[in-house]
Amino acid sequence: MRIGIMGGTFDPIHNGHIMLGEYAYRQFDLDEVWFMPNGNPPHKQDNLNRTDAKIRSEMVALAIKDYPQFKLQEHEINRKEISYSYQTMEYFHNKYPEHEFYFIIGADSLSSIESWMKPERLLKTCTMLAAFRDEMNCQSVMKKQIEELNQKYNADIRLLNTPLVDVSSSQLREDIKNNRPVGDKIHENVIDYIKKHQLYC
Repeated sequence: MRIGIMGGTFDPIHNGHIMLGEYAYRQFDLDEVWFMPNGNPPHKQDNLNRTDAKIRSEMVALAIKDYPQFKLQEHEINRKEISYSYQTMEYFHNKYPEHEFYFIIGADSLSSIESWMKPERLLKTCTMLAAFRDEMNCQSVMKKQIEELNQKYNADIRLLNTPLVDVSSSQLREDIKNNRPVGDKIHENVIDYIKKHQLYC
């Protein structure tokens, strides 16, 4: 099977995440996309302020329940240690040798990937899909960067073309805190969950 991996804090998960998974699924003929909430990510500076991992996982489950091709993957939230992408992908690569993995990232992550822990090991385990948005990024710059990374690491990085969605989890938390409407940006089941548990107030 061809499996897409969508990692993220998902605090909260929003329609931009769902759209990214959908475009990867369609453009690269994937069989499934695994949405994987981070448990203890090394790159987040506000780890102490993030919502509990189980709560974020439950919101992901609610957001993707209408998409049979999307699955919740709790590998990282079940780990107490810091979760490095290369370790997670090596684990999947070894546990599921019959699968091909496609690691989905944004353009900003691509530009900083060499600062990640052991990128050379991560890039050996999967095809990297880097989301490209015409409105925000210069395609020629991304193509040049991908070409250089592919050559340097013997990697397989490809462009994932997606429309611009002006939404972020941090802005949504601020909107919810200030009682601004977010109904067009978050699945209604997730909104109900946030209200029920009084999150981000």
